[in-house]
Amino acid sequence: EVQLVESGGGLVQAGGSLRLSCAASGFTFDDYAISWFRQAPGKEREGVSCISSSDGSTDYADSVKGRFTISSDNAKNTVYLQMNSLTPDDTAVYYCVADARYLLDCFGFLEDEKGGYDYWGQGTQVTVSS
Repeated sequence: EVQLVESGGGLVQAGGSLRLSCAASGFTFDDYAISWFRQAPGKEREGVSCISSSDGSTDYADSVKGRFTISSDNAKNTVYLQMNSLTPDDTAVYYCVADARYLLDCFGFLEDEKGGYDYWGQGTQVTVSS
């Protein structure tokens, strides 16, 4: 059974930090790019950050560059998103998403508006208070 299980969300004050985790199982982790997407009420889904499990290449949305860092532990099949200097605009449900098509194309993964990705997690809520 394929699973992407997110954790680490919560309530934090503006300027604070959170670290999200995405534990993957049921598929060959090294064959997939893993991205974090977020969805806030009334806003479009946004690709936040991506990492290739093959070569470790990464990409970020402009809105989070310099504040968020994505990393992976391939031995644990886990991807992390370290989020610093959080603002209320970062409030959203964050989803971990895996797709083999974008293994070496993180930019394309984040820009893909069509969806239809291979696997999604259940999401974790991040709320940043002002």
